Amino acid sequence: MNLDGQLPPKARLLKAAAELLANSAGGAVSTRQITELAGVSAPTLYHHFGDKEGLFNAVVDAKFEDYVAGERNFTPTGKPLGDVRQIWDNHLKFGLENPQLYSVMFGNSRPARVSEAEGFMEEMLEKAAAAGQLCVPPRGAARSILAANVGVTLMLIAERVEDRNFDLSDMTREAVISAVSSEMELSAAGTPVGASSVVVAAIALNAALESARPEQLSTTELKMFLEWLDRIAKYS
Repeated sequence: MNLDGQLPPKARLLKAAAELLANSAGGAVSTRQITELAGVSAPTLYHHFGDKEGLFNAVVDAKFEDYVAGERNFTPTGKPLGDVRQIWDNHLKFGLENPQLYSVMFGNSRPARVSEAEGFMEEMLEKAAAAGQLCVPPRGAARSILAANVGVTLMLIAERVEDRNFDLSDMTREAVISAVSSEMELSAAGTPVGASSVVVAAIALNAALESARPEQLSTTELKMFLEWLDRIAKYS
């Protein structure tokens, strides 16, 4: 079935590619599938986007814009680290609602777009730093928290719905926030409930690596790192 023919060809191509990617379950999407759903010819796709990969890049860029807009449609509560927790949960929710597109968005190297996501996190953390709640610079803290957030989200996407361990997301969120928090904040907040000392220490190590060398762990490596943490946590 073709898409609404009243839409311009370029818009139909974007919509068709987004729909097919979202329903691909990780499988390949062909040029023919896209053009048939959009009701256009292959030369029309090439005219607007160069090739299929150019079209996919445009779809991902548009979804990234939706993601960033959603992040910025956020009303701060006046409690910066509480806001960071909400941003984490919103990010996870976005990933689980858009698993295939999210895997393309964050599972591949797209530094310009990822920096936009880090930027909003950094804004919240600058407020935390001003309140004396951080032990590392806001930029380093933002990189560490977003890297862990992406790693957990990709790991949960890869699992069957019935096997997803959402406690791991909560535990990792609290551990990585603790790793970048000042002693004053930790004393005021207390030790995160349910976070084993082994997991806290491991994520604290990754936070330190991320702050010093952001390229230290790739998203795929971080995903593996978090899977190991999950196994460790079960026996801690």
